[in-house]
Amino acid sequence: MLIETEKVFSCDWLGRELTIKTGKLARQATAAVTVQYGQTVVLATVVQSQDEREGLDFFPLMVEFEERLYAAGIIKGSKWIKREGRPTDDAVLTGRMIDRSIRPLFNQDSRKDVQVVITTLSVDQENDYDIVALVGAATVLHISGIEWHGPLAGVRVGRVDGQLVFNPTYAQRETSDLDLIVAGTTKKTIMIEAGASEVKEAEMIAAIAAGQSKLAPVLALMEKMKKELGVEIKVEAPKAEDVSEDAVKAKTLATDWLNQNVKNILFDKVYYSKGERKAAVAAIKLGLQENLVANGVAADLAKKITYKLVEPAVEAEVTRAILQDGKRVDGRALDEIRDLKSEVGLWTRDHGTSLFSRGETQVMSIVTLGASGDAQSLEGMEGESTKRYIHHYNFPGYSVGEAKPNRGTGRREIGHGALAEKAIMPMLPDQETFPYTIRVVSETLGSNGSSSMGSTCASSLALMDAGVPIKKAVAGIAIGLASNHDMSQWKVLTDIQDLEDGEGGMDFKVTGTVDGITAIQLDTKTAGLTEEIVAEAINRAYKARLEILDVMDSAIKEPRAELSKYAPRITSFRIDPEKIREVIGTGGKIINEIIAACDVQIDIEDDGLVMVCGTNAEGSARAVKWIQDIVREFEAGEIFTGKVVRMLDFGAFVELMPGRDGMVHVSEMAPYRVSRPDSLLELGQMVTVKIKEIDDQGRVNLTMKGLPENNELWATEKGKDDGSGFGGGFSDRGPRRDDRRPRFNR
Repeated sequence: MLIETEKVFSCDWLGRELTIKTGKLARQATAAVTVQYGQTVVLATVVQSQDEREGLDFFPLMVEFEERLYAAGIIKGSKWIKREGRPTDDAVLTGRMIDRSIRPLFNQDSRKDVQVVITTLSVDQENDYDIVALVGAATVLHISGIEWHGPLAGVRVGRVDGQLVFNPTYAQRETSDLDLIVAGTTKKTIMIEAGASEVKEAEMIAAIAAGQSKLAPVLALMEKMKKELGVEIKVEAPKAEDVSEDAVKAKTLATDWLNQNVKNILFDKVYYSKGERKAAVAAIKLGLQENLVANGVAADLAKKITYKLVEPAVEAEVTRAILQDGKRVDGRALDEIRDLKSEVGLWTRDHGTSLFSRGETQVMSIVTLGASGDAQSLEGMEGESTKRYIHHYNFPGYSVGEAKPNRGTGRREIGHGALAEKAIMPMLPDQETFPYTIRVVSETLGSNGSSSMGSTCASSLALMDAGVPIKKAVAGIAIGLASNHDMSQWKVLTDIQDLEDGEGGMDFKVTGTVDGITAIQLDTKTAGLTEEIVAEAINRAYKARLEILDVMDSAIKEPRAELSKYAPRITSFRIDPEKIREVIGTGGKIINEIIAACDVQIDIEDDGLVMVCGTNAEGSARAVKWIQDIVREFEAGEIFTGKVVRMLDFGAFVELMPGRDGMVHVSEMAPYRVSRPDSLLELGQMVTVKIKEIDDQGRVNLTMKGLPENNELWATEKGKDDGSGFGGGFSDRGPRRDDRRPRFNR
């Protein structure tokens, strides 16, 4: 759709102006808009290919979210690479969130490539770009003329001091116990992404509904744009079917056979495993193909028709059985969870391990504890930050019985890992209580229905096995849906798997503790869910979560009291921030000496929090004492035995503690008059001293007098002034020269 001149549309949305422009930028795209909210601006474009891709069995949608550091006035911190590289996890998660929101509203039978690209142009560090990007993607599709059944919008909901806040600023989100994004219309929910600190089910349901009620101005603005721009939806004509006599006959034969046999084959017995269900579907395909060939249909045509008709027929029968008979292919009740198993302590050397199974979904999680300095450094449009809890999720081909190459972490793995990470985060101890960096790796060993929820449960178990003092155990479950096309009939399913995740369904994942929700992720294959469906799914998830937590408790009820003997030990304590420089020393000399001598890792925060990490308890204790000695306040009268580290003509410096010296004046070295310091003492010699005073500049003045530990040193009156030395009378002026006449080279 080509717009000759720039068009500007705006509205007030939650106290800030939302401005959408089109017609100026990216004019060769199918459609393009810029969306501005505050001073955050994104460019959203969409391109639809002209030709269909042959051989696909899915709608080819691509959603790309492009972070640009210039949007925040940042140059990449790497010395060598300044160009933005691989998308950050935040960029991937934003793209996935937008994809899950817009995908259900496309014509799923289309095979034309559609690519939505959202590029950040400016971020104001107040209005989060993800909501602006979602609005941009929905708007550009709504005015593109592509067959997309919008409009749709999204809003963020926070809760500060018990009050809901809509599109909260970054500052407000710091104190919010809820971070909810809901996408859809004022009546229908299509996508939910949420993190929460044990928010009650009823409160979450109310927050979702409240968020939807705030979408009206944005939806109205999109409709206004579509009308004023004169957009006409180009409805794609169904692909021309083969209407030859042979094809029509074959399709009729196939439909009749499927109507008579699919139900019987799928429900002639209980199919407990995924393999059995796959075999049943394979039997349907084989039976249909053989029947068609036996009735005179050419083998190629029989194969083509089988490929096209069997999967939809199976999905339709699975849905019909649930809606009309309340039956599931594996024989479970609609609210029944598959068999659950929990184990911990699998391997000796790992810091914490677990194995969680729900039916054929099996996830092993392994915890590794590290020092604070092992935290992950992050760089993005929101600036630099660190991350001390890291969850990585792996999904190898063997987990679903496939042989496929490992090509690194994909968007799906990043998304699933982030969801389980978000689920656990509210239950982690703060850094001062448990100053470790924590990495959890979840290995998906078998997958058939929500391995991300399996990794949430396994992570919780492994953390407790590692002795991480999480506040409560966290579990999760995926809730599904069976519905007809107009949503007049629907039923919610607990713990969905394989055949149940089809057209008219949903994947509604909810995690939490016994006391509330910590995360939600929803995507659906419908045109949107009603408030009633959302409420039932959340309440059903709560009931299932309690069952899962009971099984998890049977494996480990609370975090272990002790860490693994192979885990590093961290001792944390606070020092005066003004004394940090004394611990570090010039150019890091002192802290590096402690690290090398004690074989530890030391991290010091700006607020004075010190964390000493080491695998050797003796070395860690020595390092802690060393630091505490450096920053301790000396008092007059304290006695120390230390090494002479430096000598001047008027006195000697004695090391009281590593990195901290005091000076004993020559007049305070013995009960008699000492001629010069080096006549009594030597560098490296150990002597006993007492703090005489600490002057107003913080200098520590020492004395050796009156300390019996030095009697042996004085026994022969070593260094006594016989009247020919300098004594101590010139100490502050340095060495005295008797001959002050000028000297000349001859």
